[in-house]
Amino acid sequence: MDKEQLSMGKKYYTITYGCQMNESDTERINGQLEELGYRPAEEMEDADIVIMNTCSVRQNAEEKVYGKIGEIKKLKDKNPDMLLGIAGCMAQENKGKLIVALEGAWQPWSFHDESDTLVGYDVEVSRAIAEKLGVEPEYVESDWDSLFAGLDAGRYDIVCNGVEVTDERAKTYDFTEPYGYIHTALAVRKDNDEITSFEDLKGKTTANSLASTYMELAESYGATVQGIDTLEETIQLLTAGRIDATLNADVSFYDYLNVHPDADFKLVAQTEDASHVAIPLRKGDASATLLDAINTAIEELRADGTLKELSEKYFGQDISAEN
Repeated sequence: MDKEQLSMGKKYYTITYGCQMNESDTERINGQLEELGYRPAEEMEDADIVIMNTCSVRQNAEEKVYGKIGEIKKLKDKNPDMLLGIAGCMAQENKGKLIVALEGAWQPWSFHDESDTLVGYDVEVSRAIAEKLGVEPEYVESDWDSLFAGLDAGRYDIVCNGVEVTDERAKTYDFTEPYGYIHTALAVRKDNDEITSFEDLKGKTTANSLASTYMELAESYGATVQGIDTLEETIQLLTAGRIDATLNADVSFYDYLNVHPDADFKLVAQTEDASHVAIPLRKGDASATLLDAINTAIEELRADGTLKELSEKYFGQDISAEN
């Protein structure tokens, strides 16, 4: 007799206490039980199996859990065959924290203001996501080329750093729904009339973060790319004439020019199609619940206007919608 035959006609009842990750996980558990032939019970006392999915980071969750276990124990005294399962969300592993990695030096995505406070679009978006999940964000700052290595090693849960989704990256990481849409722009010095398109980069020198989509795009057009850490350093090299051009998000250039209107560079081209900006997580079932919960949070933040508000705050325009 197979598992489906053993469970045919039996009923399940699930209880969820905690954060949004638990709610997503409960849906997954329910689906798995129904695939095995279980059907939902309207009341706990009618169930053959009870699943409690809980997260200790919520206030009063522990008290509620122990109270509910007491109720279940009484039911089991009446029905010894009743099964009880207890599950927990990823937030418990990090003691109620969501470890977020970002550069902290890429204005307006993530940077330190005059008081040295970490601010930016990615900072506020990830903080809003963490609030939806019922956990506290903890930020780890690192160079761009170290962010993914740290994610691979499990040192943090997500990278929220204006990461563009590419086919190559999608082979290694699971991405959330986009929370931003951007174009890659090409910048040269104001006195440069030789480079007017991406095709003109052949044989030229650019500067960009190693392993970034900007470096890959420049190299695809035949440019030699010099590795650099920050946009500020890149523009300094450009205006000093030490490189011919550089690539970056159009909104990042606009923000820089808004702060430095006399900067000696201009934008001469940009990609036609918008790139999708999303949050990468490690692939696999271990991150699936967190991925679902973050997607739900992003959808809610888009629906209630939070993403639009934060976009306009940091970019002067709404980058959260694909135009």
